Amino acid sequence: MTQTVLREDFDGWTQLTLNRPDKLNSLTVEMFAELRAHVEQIAGQIAGHAGIGCVVLRGAGKCFSAGHDLGGISEGETPPSKGWHSETLRLLEKLPIPVVAAVHGHCYTGALEVALAADFIIASENARFGDTHAKFALTPVWGMSVRLPRRVGLAAAKRLMFTAQMFGADEAVRIGLAEYSVPDADFDSEIARLASQIAAQSHFSHAAIKRLLDVADAKPADDALIREWMDSEGRGPDMEERIGAFMKK
Repeated sequence: MTQTVLREDFDGWTQLTLNRPDKLNSLTVEMFAELRAHVEQIAGQIAGHAGIGCVVLRGAGKCFSAGHDLGGISEGETPPSKGWHSETLRLLEKLPIPVVAAVHGHCYTGALEVALAADFIIASENARFGDTHAKFALTPVWGMSVRLPRRVGLAAAKRLMFTAQMFGADEAVRIGLAEYSVPDADFDSEIARLASQIAAQSHFSHAAIKRLLDVADAKPADDALIREWMDSEGRGPDMEERIGAFMKK
């Protein structure tokens, strides 16, 4: 049986690839189950100090993903439990290492909800984004109403959700949905460069920073600042080694 999510391990980082290229990587229960299994495996390996410092999520073939498989919706697909898709994306989001969504081609609706569960998005110049829930008389259940306004602001999120408009990489960068765009020809090399750069930093710091940011998100500034100094995990076990290496330069 063909795997619908592929895993590749590189030096210090892991790539997960949505793998239904003949169907534009449209998202099914089967694909989510495989994604969840990979995420849970990675979480276990990190807990066992496996040395994974970054996860990149991307799509095979022509695009990241065209979104939720509408055929599955019309046929009444049945997830294992209520809220299971959303829970799966939260597991991805809560990995204690940076997660990057690398988007090329289509990234619509459910696919955008998947990408938003990453810490940030980088986009190939040919990337196209959009939320089409309203076009098909659907409402978000995978996190769009929470993560999109936190990423781009409430007014921009409303505009995108109410109009169901498609937009390209330049607009995605302008509104803060994507961090930056990359020429199509350089996309693969930029993914490897970025993931390697992230993985080279302290994995202890990554985990601690993600926890602090998650706690601080949407809290009043004073509460978040108190939590930062009270809950900070301080110095990591690799601090002296890293400072020593820097000082020797």
